[in-house]
Amino acid sequence: MRYLLGIDLGTSATKTILFEETGRIIASHSVEYPLYQPVNGWAEQEPDDWWNAVIASIKTVLLDSRIDSSNIVGLGISGQMHGLVMLDENNDVIRPSIIWCDQRTAKECEEITNKVGAKRLIEITANPALTGFTASKIMWVKNNEPENYAMCKRILLPKDYIRFKLTGVYATDVSDASGMQLLDVKNRCWSEEVLEKLEIDKTFLAEVFESPEVTGKITDSAAKLTGLSTSTIVVAGAGDNAAAAVGTGVVHDGIAFTTIGTSGVVFAHTSDLKIDHKGRIHTFCSAVPGAWHVMGVTQGAGLSLKWFRDNLCSDIIVQAENERKSPYYLMDNMAKDIPIGAGNLIYLPYLMGERTPHLDPNCRGVFFGLSAMHTRAHMIRAVLEGVTYSLKDCYEILKMMDIDIDKMIACGGGGTSNLWKQMMADIYGCSVNSVNSDQGAALGAAILAGVGAGVFSSVEEGCAKLVTIKDKCNPVEKQTNCYTNYYNIYKDLYPKLKSSFDKLASLS
Repeated sequence: MRYLLGIDLGTSATKTILFEETGRIIASHSVEYPLYQPVNGWAEQEPDDWWNAVIASIKTVLLDSRIDSSNIVGLGISGQMHGLVMLDENNDVIRPSIIWCDQRTAKECEEITNKVGAKRLIEITANPALTGFTASKIMWVKNNEPENYAMCKRILLPKDYIRFKLTGVYATDVSDASGMQLLDVKNRCWSEEVLEKLEIDKTFLAEVFESPEVTGKITDSAAKLTGLSTSTIVVAGAGDNAAAAVGTGVVHDGIAFTTIGTSGVVFAHTSDLKIDHKGRIHTFCSAVPGAWHVMGVTQGAGLSLKWFRDNLCSDIIVQAENERKSPYYLMDNMAKDIPIGAGNLIYLPYLMGERTPHLDPNCRGVFFGLSAMHTRAHMIRAVLEGVTYSLKDCYEILKMMDIDIDKMIACGGGGTSNLWKQMMADIYGCSVNSVNSDQGAALGAAILAGVGAGVFSSVEEGCAKLVTIKDKCNPVEKQTNCYTNYYNIYKDLYPKLKSSFDKLASLS
């Protein structure tokens, strides 16, 4: 039997899953790590925390599975996108990674836009300058930490740092590289023009591969640390959403998914390059060679629920431990008993600014309509609904771009909640499907590894063999109409609060 290893490097934790070539899970382990916010709006992590989590999770999976690691023919990595990892001449990490949800780079985005030109930037990179993207983070270090920038010899994305530690190879894939704002997305290569105008040395950047291509093998040193075999190949892998698309079978036109992880994404596959010239929706290279995807992103999806859990639900966490259940399961049950609209309470999920459709690093989270009648259960329900309204914003823009969606798949942690799936179906007004595996990104990474190892002839074949529809939630018209009334109020709130968000940000 041949085995495939999928590693999903997330914001909250790294999950490593060992699959049979049939897709059956043999063993799985997850290791959490902290996120640091030294200043309001900043977000950083330590790359060595990721690496230690990868080592620990691989060792645990191998121990639990009791297989011979030489039978693991391929390894794929999915990763949180946009994070900046800077290495010096000795390949040591120079500073903590500035990760995807960090919002410190508004000035650098203006600088990038001025140097490249707003129209030209979208023509090349398919996106406007965004605080979350890697290019603005590079410029921030250049402008604010020149001593660190002077030491820099290599720039890697989070998953590509793990690849380097496993293989000794500097490589990235087209999907993850698309989110750096340095890639020519149409031609799937680094943009000489953007690099020249921003004065970023091309030698800092890794070689770009298509996602299923082989980038290297496990080194002797990595094999000793993890227990892996040096015969195991490592493919280019993909950014988290591109990998989740593969893991949910979103590899053909007409299919989309909604994922609710730390961030929330509405993602559609497209064979043709489609760009939103207003910059509300992101266009990136797909993990499927020669294709692209478009996606809208809400920054604080699962993050909103995690924030609420960590700060306001300590007793629920204790109860969940005692009952050996997830705190989110208990919170779900609390919200289920609250009617649609959460007692006229609306939540804006802008804890870390927002990307789609507002592109505003200054907006912040809001509970609107809070009164003495509201309980914690009302607030949990409002968080679930508010996140889904934000995802509806993304969905509506995709439709405006003439992207036809025949089938919507739910994935991510939020996709495992029946309440949240029904909420999505009602608010979108379309059926929402689940697939046979809830390990989207890790399974996608494993499928890509299977292509590189010759287990599958193509990404599409791998998906056809391993991914099937499990169940479907259909919208309930009465509930859709009810949600629409609240969604219309939700849409009105941001424009009315924008100037106040800006004033609040100026005080800090």
